[in-house]
Amino acid sequence: MKIAKLSPKSNWVLSIIADDGRIGHFDVSPYLEYEAFEALRDHNEFLKVSNGGYFVEWDCGADLSADTIEAQMASKKRS
Repeated sequence: MKIAKLSPKSNWVLSIIADDGRIGHFDVSPYLEYEAFEALRDHNEFLKVSNGGYFVEWDCGADLSADTIEAQMASKKRS
């Protein structure tokens, strides 16, 4: 999966649109307990997410692959 569009939402959720038209949400909150994602507990830091296409990353250095996101996101095909 390649991420076409990415939008951070409240409650540490990423809204995702994949290049194949699927839309979904990925909850980052379970990752906040890990040291690499600690800075994202500050919601302002969470909002600084960047779309790398095959990954997302934050200014603090935390990142997630598109494969990880795809495996766990709740999605549906765009109408």
